[in-house]
Amino acid sequence: MHLTVWRFLDGNRAHEKQSAALLQGLRGSFAGTVESFDIPASITASRLWFAEPAVLRDMPRPDFLIGTGRRSRLPMLAARRRYGGRAVAINLPLLPFRWFDFAIVPEHDRPPPLQNVILSQGALTEPLPQDAMQRGRGLILLGGPSKHFDWDATSIQQQVERLLEAPLDWHLSDSRRTPAGTVARFSAAAAQVVDWQDCPPGWVQEQMAAAEQIWVTEDSISMVFESLQSRARVGIIRTSSKGRANKVRAAVQRLVDQGLVTDRVDDVAAPFELSREPLNQYLICARALLHRCGLPVT
Repeated sequence: MHLTVWRFLDGNRAHEKQSAALLQGLRGSFAGTVESFDIPASITASRLWFAEPAVLRDMPRPDFLIGTGRRSRLPMLAARRRYGGRAVAINLPLLPFRWFDFAIVPEHDRPPPLQNVILSQGALTEPLPQDAMQRGRGLILLGGPSKHFDWDATSIQQQVERLLEAPLDWHLSDSRRTPAGTVARFSAAAAQVVDWQDCPPGWVQEQMAAAEQIWVTEDSISMVFESLQSRARVGIIRTSSKGRANKVRAAVQRLVDQGLVTDRVDDVAAPFELSREPLNQYLICARALLHRCGLPVT
């Protein structure tokens, strides 16, 4: 058996990583071969509605059309109208759910309980190499103020300093949301500090695969779930919520309650056994999609 997947790109690397993860999940779950084609963002809905773009003319007709992000939605629907296939939106579609065959949505976004909605626990992330862990390696990833969180610089500094007391080979990096001057506070600490602007593509994923412990500020929900693709101990650096009702904090708390992550900084010194399996939501959701379509799953 054979599946053809058209993956609609929108120019956002974070979005495209999620659709790449679903594609990898289909390849790892389908009892047959999967062929994929990337549809560039230049193929707009209007181009598809009024004419047939030459680049698509000779492509095999799609079984699935997948995409993440607002700019992928209408081109995907227009392509389904012209070429057929099932349209699969990743994350909240921001359009009526009934317009899509399926939507794969993180449960903390609280989508409606519809038959075409597949729940994921967090954003879809690609697998990490499972043979790259180095005992004694630690990784700290800092986010910043967001829609759901304030940035309690004093509390975060205290938590990070407590982590750095542990005798690990620490690497520490920030993000584009991190307030200026934050990483400079740790430049004299026993850690290799890397500014996010100096990180080459794939650096974070390489560090996650190598780390025995990964600690992430709780505002960085995508990094928390990506860390769970490793076998490392994953820890949460707490920061201040902007309100009592905080869906991101609720998602993090569920992970704490499940024992998948810890929010106790002192656990950095506790013995750690490599017993946790990667979360693998990309596989779980791909298998659910295939099953709902009546397609064979390995």
